[in-house]
Amino acid sequence: MKVKVVGAGLAGSEAAYQLLKRGAEVELVEMRPEKFTPAHKTAGFAELVCSNSLKSMDPDTSSGALKTELAALDSLILRCAYSAKVEAGGALAVDRAKFSAAVENELRSFPNLTVTTKEEVELSDEMPVIYATGPLTSDRLCDSIFQKNGKDLHFFDAIAPIVDKNSIDMSKAFYGGRYNKGGDDYLNLPMNKEEYLAFYDALISAKTVELKDFEGTEVFEGCMPIEVMAKRGADTMRFGPLKPVGLFGPNGEKYYAVVQLRKETNEGAAFNMVGFQTNLTYGEQKRVFGMIPALREAEFLRYGVMHRNTYLDSPRVLDETFKLKNSKNIYFAGQITGVEGYMESAMSGLLAAIFLYREQRGLEKVLPPQSTVCGALTNYIAHSSDKNFQPMNSNFGILPDIAVRDKKLRKKLYAERSKNDIGVFADIVNV
Repeated sequence: MKVKVVGAGLAGSEAAYQLLKRGAEVELVEMRPEKFTPAHKTAGFAELVCSNSLKSMDPDTSSGALKTELAALDSLILRCAYSAKVEAGGALAVDRAKFSAAVENELRSFPNLTVTTKEEVELSDEMPVIYATGPLTSDRLCDSIFQKNGKDLHFFDAIAPIVDKNSIDMSKAFYGGRYNKGGDDYLNLPMNKEEYLAFYDALISAKTVELKDFEGTEVFEGCMPIEVMAKRGADTMRFGPLKPVGLFGPNGEKYYAVVQLRKETNEGAAFNMVGFQTNLTYGEQKRVFGMIPALREAEFLRYGVMHRNTYLDSPRVLDETFKLKNSKNIYFAGQITGVEGYMESAMSGLLAAIFLYREQRGLEKVLPPQSTVCGALTNYIAHSSDKNFQPMNSNFGILPDIAVRDKKLRKKLYAERSKNDIGVFADIVNV
């Protein structure tokens, strides 16, 4: 079996490894050093272009649980990360150069690998292929992707924070739609005038993230950050996402402003802050959004972010195996699919390779259980019902909920369940 993998980043390197160890002949296509993206500095495989941290190793966190799952599935990226580990408390941080070299050396040790240096400029369905071209996919390939699937690509993230429902003060919140329409689709967080004005003052003076040179100001076009909206006037948000009109409390109360939260998945405890796309620093998001009465003790599963990031409208164009719908051989992996994070990208490459291999071999399609981080993220990518699809990182809020109030115990139970359930999947797909 011959397979092409386009892109030697985290997802592409992981995908190549999974295919190589299963005996496939792999052509790994990487345009560096012939052509660089604005963010890459080396020609090495699996170059980390932002932080050198792969997040927490604590098995009772979602990041740690994902690592446990990837270890069970023999992830090359995870193994090489541990081999290049530097001290960083409870986080898995790596020496960038050693990590990249470890990944590249192991891949090049396979006699069934061919490495081609060139820019891939168009989608091809002639042979099985995984496109793992990353958040800075070249313009010509972006054009080809658009021509192939007829759907627009997104070119920047404009992500609102997600909070854990179990950490919300429900005595200061209520379910309901505007004018009592839509049932319990929204969780409403009211504020009085004094609370709103204090929140407004903090928001307009909060620290924001500096854009990188290659991102430019276009990341804000078409999706205004909540802090920019606030600077247009004290009442602007009250005529936008914090509009109180038609929202009444359980006893008919009227409010000065109302923040609305919406479920990310039907099963989980992750709630999205509607209209709160933001470029505030993470610390400022926790401080300022924590001034909303119901969110004073809130746990943020994902902070808001705005940055350059090319990604597909995956629920519309990819199936649950990361395969392009209506194509014979085209798969995608990595951040271009809408996963967010280093290990999440590696996960998508690992799974896309397994799915492709099993289909080409005529084996039964097997998906990771949704009770695992791998399964929940895969399900989110393929089936997110949000019309404005946004990238997602690992968090327990997208897994089927475990109704336990104690936060520490709840996380432990999520992690134990995911560890047990990934084992069943691993027994089927591992070689």
